[in-house]
Amino acid sequence: MRVLVWGLVVALVCAGGAMGSAEQPSLIGREAPHFVRPDLTGKRIDLAEMRGKVVLLNFWATWCAPCRVELPTFAAWQTSNGQEGLQVIAVSMDDEREPVDKAVARLKMNFPVIMGDAKLGNEYGGVLGLPVTYLIGRDGRIAARYAGETDLKQMESAVKKLLSQR
Repeated sequence: MRVLVWGLVVALVCAGGAMGSAEQPSLIGREAPHFVRPDLTGKRIDLAEMRGKVVLLNFWATWCAPCRVELPTFAAWQTSNGQEGLQVIAVSMDDEREPVDKAVARLKMNFPVIMGDAKLGNEYGGVLGLPVTYLIGRDGRIAARYAGETDLKQMESAVKKLLSQR
């Protein structure tokens, strides 16, 4: 019975399901919560300095299968849309850095990766399941939130729409 319950918990968390928690108020249309954190290379990442860009902010973990599927797509988008103003930032919710370093190299992530924690997750409405992705417009406001396994074509369409807005 414990294995069945634990399997259900893992499935819900990885799919973005909320387990009996109160629904957080939507951040859509609000200014994205500010943060300043070093990335894995030690470079200072300040969300406020991203104003004027479209930011794809992705909360992920090395153990999350849907996360490992979408991260290479985000790397491709960074390459193809970076000149137009897209900036992908990945927030690892792993407890330790070593597996994150290995995943970044294996997945060829070409964008800043920062280590997250419960405080940052809570500022973004409570990141109870992974992946969770926020699209932040050039004005610094959250335009969309995607939780769990997501239709990447739909997300790409939203990214392109935000990039077309000046």
